[in-house]
Amino acid sequence: MKYYIIVGEASGDLHASHLMQALSDRDPDADFRFFGGDLMTGVGGTRVRHYRDLAYMGFIPVLLHLRTISKNMKMCKRDVLRWNPDALILVDYPGFNLDIAKYVHRHSDIPVYYYISPKIWAWKEYRIKNIKRDVDEMFSILPFEKDFYENKHNYPIHYVGNPTATEVEDFRNNYEETPEQFRERHNLDERPIIALLAGSRKQEIKDNLPTMLSAADENSRDYQLVLAGAPGIDRRYYDDFISDYPVRIVENETFALLMNSTAALVTSGTATLETALFRVPQVVCYETPLPAFIGYMRKKVIKVPYISLVNLIANEEVVPELVANTFTKENLRSNLSSILPGGDGREKMLSGYERMANILGHNNAPDEAARIMLSLLRKE
Repeated sequence: MKYYIIVGEASGDLHASHLMQALSDRDPDADFRFFGGDLMTGVGGTRVRHYRDLAYMGFIPVLLHLRTISKNMKMCKRDVLRWNPDALILVDYPGFNLDIAKYVHRHSDIPVYYYISPKIWAWKEYRIKNIKRDVDEMFSILPFEKDFYENKHNYPIHYVGNPTATEVEDFRNNYEETPEQFRERHNLDERPIIALLAGSRKQEIKDNLPTMLSAADENSRDYQLVLAGAPGIDRRYYDDFISDYPVRIVENETFALLMNSTAALVTSGTATLETALFRVPQVVCYETPLPAFIGYMRKKVIKVPYISLVNLIANEEVVPELVANTFTKENLRSNLSSILPGGDGREKMLSGYERMANILGHNNAPDEAARIMLSLLRKE
């Protein structure tokens, strides 16, 4: 069968590449055409555009590249109809993908499948109208979304498991390096590690890392601070932030770093879920502009009680969230102290991680999604 897949960022490239492999395993005649990245290219098929041509974030970058985005969108719409796949598979990236879904639904009978559903439960819930109209099947990777879509909006979806859980489990099962080998390879000493995961974008790093370092520094006699260098961020970018602190950098090995860490300070995002699945106690941090105003808006406008995936999945506060006006050096220092060995919050958090992991389940998400997609297409 022919599958046209559209992603708009690096995480989508990763998840789509696993889905493509799972489809290929079940469908020997699978033929792919896609907007994607290097990982998807490695699986096979024809890449029409790299996701870097789509990945503009923020009002100003989008405005400056509006002509390019519009050109790519028009070309994508025409290309999907011309190729006429057996299924169009959209991966996250709702600003672009929902517009494609609307066009394809209106102008063809091509089934539209959405893998990794848009997070409309947090923001832009009005998009449910477009989804119900234009998306034939939704494949969710977050268990609480099933209740949101089905019970609140009467729109049946498929919860297929969580790919991050699968990726972490695979890594843990196949990781063979000893703690001593990890430390030797990265020139680290014998002290336990406090990992700093400050984000994958320069603005996130700029906003969060200084406070993380300042708060964690008082533990640097008994613990070593190790910063997870993000892919695509030049090591030199970190120099201005870390020059006054005894901190090491481990580049592009976040999973291995977490495997060897005692605690972590983590900028909100998928990294919070990864840290929890490695059973590393953490404090979730997220600096924002106008913190007092954002703190007020978070209470009055945002429709979910938490920002971290860990707490959203568990539906309880497993990890502390220091966001906007609560993200201060003092709060960070106090919460970090409580999750270090001997702290009063450590064991409680580890128990919460187990509850959250049980809710996620043990499905292999891309394999389960591929199984359901092919069953639908073959009308089994």
